[in-house]
Amino acid sequence: MDATAADLAASLFEEATRTNERRLLVLAGERERGYETLASVLESLPIPITATTLVGPDDRLRCEQLPQSNASELLGTTRDAIVLDAHAGLRPNALGKLVGAVDGGGLLIFLTPSLDEWPTHRGEFAQSLAVPPYSLSDVTSNFTRRLVDTLRTHRGIGIVDLEEERIVDSGLTEPSPKLIDSRRPDRAQPPDGIFPTAVYEACLTADQSDAVATLESIDPRPASSAEEMQTADSTSVSQRPRAVVLEADRGRGKSSAAGLAAGAMAAAGHSVLVTAPRSRNVSELFERATALYEALPGVTVTGETPRRLETSTGGRVQYLEPTEATARLEPWDAVIVDEAAALPVSRLESFLAADRVAFATTIHGYEGAGRGFSVRFRDRLADADHEVVERTLLEPIRYAGGDPIEVWAFNALLLDARPPVESLVDDARPETVEYRRLEPSALVSNTSDDSNGNERLLREAFGLLVLAHYRTTPDDLARLLDAPNLEARALVTDPDAAGSRHVASVALLAHEGNLSAETRRTMYEGGRVRGNMLPDVLTSQLRDEAAASPSGLRVVRIATHHAVRSNGLGSHVLECIHDEFADSLDWLGTGFGATPDLLSFWRTNGYRTVHLSTTRNEASGEHSALMLAPTSDSGRTLHDRHAEWFTSRVHALCTDSLAGLDPDTVCEALRSVDDGPAPSLALSAHEWRIVASAAYGPGLFDVDPGPFRDLIVQYFVENPPNIELTEREERLLVEKGLQARDWEAVTTRLEYHSTGQCKRALGDAIRPLVDHYGTDVAREVRERFRDP
Repeated sequence: MDATAADLAASLFEEATRTNERRLLVLAGERERGYETLASVLESLPIPITATTLVGPDDRLRCEQLPQSNASELLGTTRDAIVLDAHAGLRPNALGKLVGAVDGGGLLIFLTPSLDEWPTHRGEFAQSLAVPPYSLSDVTSNFTRRLVDTLRTHRGIGIVDLEEERIVDSGLTEPSPKLIDSRRPDRAQPPDGIFPTAVYEACLTADQSDAVATLESIDPRPASSAEEMQTADSTSVSQRPRAVVLEADRGRGKSSAAGLAAGAMAAAGHSVLVTAPRSRNVSELFERATALYEALPGVTVTGETPRRLETSTGGRVQYLEPTEATARLEPWDAVIVDEAAALPVSRLESFLAADRVAFATTIHGYEGAGRGFSVRFRDRLADADHEVVERTLLEPIRYAGGDPIEVWAFNALLLDARPPVESLVDDARPETVEYRRLEPSALVSNTSDDSNGNERLLREAFGLLVLAHYRTTPDDLARLLDAPNLEARALVTDPDAAGSRHVASVALLAHEGNLSAETRRTMYEGGRVRGNMLPDVLTSQLRDEAAASPSGLRVVRIATHHAVRSNGLGSHVLECIHDEFADSLDWLGTGFGATPDLLSFWRTNGYRTVHLSTTRNEASGEHSALMLAPTSDSGRTLHDRHAEWFTSRVHALCTDSLAGLDPDTVCEALRSVDDGPAPSLALSAHEWRIVASAAYGPGLFDVDPGPFRDLIVQYFVENPPNIELTEREERLLVEKGLQARDWEAVTTRLEYHSTGQCKRALGDAIRPLVDHYGTDVAREVRERFRDP
């Protein structure tokens, strides 16, 4: 049998090499038998052991070995063969990362249990889905069942049944010879290009050549006079900050393009800073930069280490890890951030301090960090001073277009999941859609009965989640299909002409709370309890051991098709969720990166702020807001005490950890607090004299800011309809009154003519608050100084 498997592996490898594609070999059966067969397979292949990686829990081969949790180290690298040992379980994110690292002509080998039995195995990832109060027996196996189905049905995948000692599927596609080599395009230098011709001759596709030309815009050399003449303002293009965004699926050569551009700039004597999540991610970039100098006359490498090279022209390319890179941006002429989507949004923002910066990122989430780059960071980039140039690479370089393993991976992990086209949902309205539970077992079934759900609905729903949220990964697909604490709800359209319904809006929900006294005690004493985000924060951070006792439902994510976002579907799906669950739970809740628009949306739908995180979320770059909508007496009690605690501490937070928070976000967060449990305003007579004198007389805010802050918090929480302040006045109340920012900084930011005018404006903004809330003492002060 070993010889048969080895022969099949040799045939798959030969076909992969001949077509510049990849092939996949599955060795299914008992683990030790799998490793015995694997040894003979690897011996039969002309692949050096140094070009092979084993991804699994044990170092069983004479090659590089990584656990699945470290699969990110393969980003930015290529291997001729990768072996995945899935007997102890499979991490979907790891699978996505390692598939992309197999080079054209290479082989991916899976060691798995018997394919019929594999779905019944419970590995480490399945155990991570058994969040309290659920157990491992509650975790389903829909993701693995679907994965096995894709292995059995896709082209280019050979399957060997080790138990029955037979080849189930050869995986050989016997493709026709390719008449056109897509890797030999026109790679001419652009007419106005500044990189040497040799740089473009080193490109392997027209896409890569175009990407290199795009990267010329971050070269520090002056722009052409023609380009400057086209600039709308008097500032030359060469003096304005520039940013480049390169997007591509894996294997399209974006890292190579970045390496060629970095090498060209260093050859011209410039210094280029390169960063990525790990130094290993930039190996290909450095290889291409170094190889370039063999084709450049008069330019040699004078000093080289694995992550630094210096040229005879005085230029250099150097890697620094992201934290160090952001602290040392000043001396560099240009900055290149590779695998950008794997970095937190807040870290990406830091690189915008550079005048010349390029971000290279993977489109379909192989990084495993989700869509933070495309969803959140793109907004930051649009607001920055940089002139942004974008390029998308479509043509594969590492392997031929139509590679069957790429097609399989995209399907198995739904990396190419997309919402329905606009025309299929553009008539969706609350009165025309149907609220539906997305049953996981039905979503992965092969039935075509649309009433039970199917693969198309799964693709549409997951596609909406991917495009609308900054942190959707292959792991989330498995959670959606198998986690016992998660549920999905969707609004689907009326049947179309073909009888099919389409997803217009989707919500991912997590059951939380209802935890035992022992689990609550563990959480309170610092232990990690998975899958209970809201109770965990309320218990471990806010020291409320009883917070995890009521049962709740957290809206983890909600996404509406962009074509119908103004039609009220988001609010409608929340209303339907409330109607379905309100009678069986104590609270509904949510947590998200706080922005004014999002806070307003959730407030409109009945959710109320109970907490703002003191640090920024690494993925979103925002301070997270936690909001509750109680649905029972127990939920109301939980909500009321946390709302009261929040309003009592928020003014102290604003002068400390929230001092840099956007003032509009502070305004909306406070407006979103339920004013019922808010503590009553209790200023002393002396404090009212301080406040009223600053509003109407010669008093000063700086003498005692405390009572002003209590008054301002009360105003925002209650939001009295008879007080009408401008947005500028409310920002002033937050920036100076609550966040205690420097007078000069506030004056500049809010565009007052002088600090004196700014101080008078604060007094003017306080006046209506004194009129509304003031005691007899405050009114006496007002009358004493009121203008006659």
